[in-house]
Amino acid sequence: MNDIPWIEIIVGLVVAAGGGASLAYLLPRARRRSRTPGEGGPDTRAGSGTGTIEAERPEVEEAAPEVTGPASGTLVAEPELERPEPVAGRMVRLRDRLARSGSPLGARLLAVLSRDSLTEDDWDEMEELLLLADVGAGPTADLLGALRTRVRVLGVGEPAAVRTLLREELVKLVDPALDRSLRTTGPTTDDGTPLPAVMLVVGVNGTGKTTTVGKLARVLVAEGRSVVLGAADTFRAAAADQLQTWGARVGVPTVRSDRDGADPASVAFEAVTRGRDEKVDVVLVDTAGRLQNKAGLMDELGKIVRVSSKVVAPSEVLLVLDATTGQNGLTQARVFGEVAGVTGIVLTKLDGTAKGGIVVQVQRELGVPVKLVGLGEGPDDLAPFDAEQFVDGILG
Repeated sequence: MNDIPWIEIIVGLVVAAGGGASLAYLLPRARRRSRTPGEGGPDTRAGSGTGTIEAERPEVEEAAPEVTGPASGTLVAEPELERPEPVAGRMVRLRDRLARSGSPLGARLLAVLSRDSLTEDDWDEMEELLLLADVGAGPTADLLGALRTRVRVLGVGEPAAVRTLLREELVKLVDPALDRSLRTTGPTTDDGTPLPAVMLVVGVNGTGKTTTVGKLARVLVAEGRSVVLGAADTFRAAAADQLQTWGARVGVPTVRSDRDGADPASVAFEAVTRGRDEKVDVVLVDTAGRLQNKAGLMDELGKIVRVSSKVVAPSEVLLVLDATTGQNGLTQARVFGEVAGVTGIVLTKLDGTAKGGIVVQVQRELGVPVKLVGLGEGPDDLAPFDAEQFVDGILG
């Protein structure tokens, strides 16, 4: 017995028990895992000439942004693309949601105005309601002044007449005459070659900016536009992945960096360049969420605008604001307006909020219209803003 190698006995027993295949598979893997670089010679498996195990090879980082999506050159199984909901009629959903929620602002204003005789205390109560809804001191004074005059002259008392009166004045305040259309047609070169419309989307962290870019891409696709996304938020690790996922669902490619912390202006430049070369209709660029008190980051946003303009100047700079932030949102709007030349506002979380007065105040402060509003959490819950339907929703 002493002459019999014990390892052969052990192996024989394992094979007899049906475990030979597992042992034969595990032992080589254990040896390979224990091998340090340079020991034991190269791995001779098919397709490997590096001397290391495929799973152990670190990814190589490259400086240039990469392009993902249908035109990336990588052969992958084509996913079934989603068909975004038509844009027409989306704002009706917001009106219905506001009406169902029983908007405190509209209901309370109507309740006060419907009283038999209005005292100074009643007018003070309405002023407080408007200020709490972030309508702002100036717009509130204008609205109450117009209501006082019309109530005194017309002697309005019937509920239906009161509602009509309040609706008319609120619509004036929101200003339906503002141009709320998105500039989705780019400029042309001297020889008549069309260039893409470039839209930069800016705003602080937590407002739903990247999600808004993804939803806006769906709005454009629903209108038959070709789109390229630029993931210039390179400081938040999940931002590019999130944006790429949004684009892939509707067949829109994403230009992104292959490493965190890359120069955002470089990514924006590459996205706009690709849009120009491939003659797409719109390039949407997502930027990092920037706090308004961070001067260096705001300077960087200015750099993105300057660098992108070397290819095609932005036709839209959309500021995403959280409708529930009130006065803080107005402060953000002022700073971004100074740095990036904001052309339109996107209000998220507007459905069911009592802070809808920010629509009035931010427009008056910046002279910039609210162009889009977030209706909820669904992928197609983004709609062009309509002043009359918004007021109808508030009034229920």
